[in-house]
Amino acid sequence: MRSRPLVPLTLAAAVLAAGLAGCSSSAGPARPGVLSVGLGEPGTLLPADVTDPSGRMVTGALWTPLADYDPASGKVTPRAAESISSADQATWTVRLRPGQFHDGTPVTAQSYVDTWKAIAGHRWASTPVLTKSLRAKDITAVGANQLRIVLDRPSNQVPAWLSAPGLVPLPASVLKSRDWNGFARHPIGNGPLRLEGDWQPGSGGKLVRVAADPGRAKEIELRVGDPAQQYDDVKEGKLDVATAVPGDRHEAMHADFAGRHAMWALPRAGYLVFSAEATRFADPAVRHAFALGTDRAALESGPLAHQADAAKGLLPPVVAPGERSGTCRPCTFDSAAARSLLNQAGFTGDASVYYESFDGTWPQALAEGLSKSLGIPVNAQRKATGGKPTGPYALEVKAVSPSPADLLHTLAEAAGYLDAGFAADLASAETTASPEEAAQLFRVAENEALRDLPAIPLWTGHGHAVWSARVHDAAPTPFAGIDLARLRD
Repeated sequence: MRSRPLVPLTLAAAVLAAGLAGCSSSAGPARPGVLSVGLGEPGTLLPADVTDPSGRMVTGALWTPLADYDPASGKVTPRAAESISSADQATWTVRLRPGQFHDGTPVTAQSYVDTWKAIAGHRWASTPVLTKSLRAKDITAVGANQLRIVLDRPSNQVPAWLSAPGLVPLPASVLKSRDWNGFARHPIGNGPLRLEGDWQPGSGGKLVRVAADPGRAKEIELRVGDPAQQYDDVKEGKLDVATAVPGDRHEAMHADFAGRHAMWALPRAGYLVFSAEATRFADPAVRHAFALGTDRAALESGPLAHQADAAKGLLPPVVAPGERSGTCRPCTFDSAAARSLLNQAGFTGDASVYYESFDGTWPQALAEGLSKSLGIPVNAQRKATGGKPTGPYALEVKAVSPSPADLLHTLAEAAGYLDAGFAADLASAETTASPEEAAQLFRVAENEALRDLPAIPLWTGHGHAVWSARVHDAAPTPFAGIDLARLRD
């Protein structure tokens, strides 16, 4: 849902009034089986194009993905799929469980084939999972409940890619009409909860459980509003769950909601990338100086407003295989060592940190911090459209699949990083038969990149939620946030 048409002033006022009413704190007495959840306005509810936490949470309740994938262990938990298997890592078979959409039509193998064709043909957020990651030569429906996927090379990452939340099926009605904006207002999924009526921008909507599940909430009232107000509403018993916590409530959260709050890793991370065109920074010693000169804690408590953690490695926790033994050396702050490295490398003059069209607040703060720690003038500049900047540039990555391969490929492509050892380790990680060995090899590839630092890891995003005493099973997931289908009162 990229844009909305302008509406007359009187209608806009009516929508605003409805939104205020929907976000009202006078919610009345609690009703058994009904919970209220506060969230931000989703950017869209078209699952293949969702990148924001609120949109992921709602679509995560409306759809059931083929599988859940744990990148730490390589374990696949089938969900809409009964199994995902391959004898040679090149030809894959996906067997589906019987299922249906909320409109009563069946979910079939052809539903996935047709949906993925639509996704591949658009520039949606999840499109690269199909066009750059999966790169299938052929995807066909073998009967009603079986998919056959033939890759252009062997890869063990297929279960990770197929578990991407954006690759869920769409009903035939929207695939025929191609009314994506209309569908985003009233999405029809195959998940445990359905949206009753249209989504109301500025107000929210109501989710209703499709099949009885004793103990779980039957209805979820979704209320769009201000995170600070929603936080206070939960404290006052006017709201059951708030799915965001503003920075100025971050510390108070632990006391206000002892045992009733959660933090979890988000598929979002920030980096400082050095492209091949940044020739002044070709010496790895210079890049390590910039890495050691970055005060990540100041970014976390400052412009990132406690919505992120200081990076401990190149791979963010949401896609990281296994656990790192500790924080990587280039992820630490050491101003004295940074200045010494710059002097050894003979780096002189000023420098610029470039950033894209997103909010430049944290890149500005990064540049100011580097000026102090490195002892040279560093400024932040908006990157010109097209071409590669001649200095390091701030990059925000929003992962659309849990595959560590995708994240490493994205950073290597952004930097033009062509190290042969890195490429070989990454290829081995993607083709080994053992999940444990794959995890080790992804870490080896990560360490290769940390040695050369084509990209400096800066921060990784995390989400927050708080809830009232009547709420139970408020469990977060990396891509969908609080699992709305699990909530019970």
